[in-house]
Amino acid sequence: MSNWVEAKVKDVKWWTDSLFSLIVNADVEPFVAGQFTKLAMQVGDKRVARAYSYVNAPNNPDLEFYLINVKDGQLSQQLAQLKPGDSVTIERRATGFFTLDEVPSSEQLYMLSTGTALGPFISILEQGEVWQKFEHVHLVHGVRFNEDLSYQARIKALQQQYPNLYYSPAVSRESATIGFNGRITDVIKDRRLFDVVELPVKPDSTQFMICGNPEMVKDTTAILLELGFSRNRRREPGQITVEQYW
Repeated sequence: MSNWVEAKVKDVKWWTDSLFSLIVNADVEPFVAGQFTKLAMQVGDKRVARAYSYVNAPNNPDLEFYLINVKDGQLSQQLAQLKPGDSVTIERRATGFFTLDEVPSSEQLYMLSTGTALGPFISILEQGEVWQKFEHVHLVHGVRFNEDLSYQARIKALQQQYPNLYYSPAVSRESATIGFNGRITDVIKDRRLFDVVELPVKPDSTQFMICGNPEMVKDTTAILLELGFSRNRRREPGQITVEQYW
């Protein structure tokens, strides 16, 4: 347990009936934007732990996690009941390779996310170092319903700070109030997504970071491979960097 420490809950922000952000303070080791850690609680006679990505930038002492309260979820049901002043256990050391230092520099970067997988992209954008590697960044968030588009104020503030940050929600189960109707795969296939930035999307100028549910990651990767892009590996750099979010 030496790598686990107590975290004090500072705030809990509910976005919808099932989506919420948990903000805690704890003595954790430095992490890199895009990495994840683990939260744990005692449930009955056992400790239940799950991995969650940091939403906050590494220099922010308020450690933030974007969560969904899963029906019958062993841990999320417990986390959803936390109030300011309560305690939760956090793994001191973060891990993961879904970070900017794993992505080759290029003219533009597409950040493709679904659901709570938006979190690590907020961390990367608020860290700010992304602009040392890319001239244009396009944040894409796929959700089912408009109300699921959390962090609007944070995203707007980032856009005001960085004029070359584009934001495109994709709403799949009702008419979109902003952004696109359909799934991320739909707006890539018909190239609506690429028309927003009005720059050529090709392997020598474009990188993709994909984070979300396994089906979206798989299907989006397959479409990009058909368009001539390749998976990014340390030994063989490409344009597609992925992380499955559960």
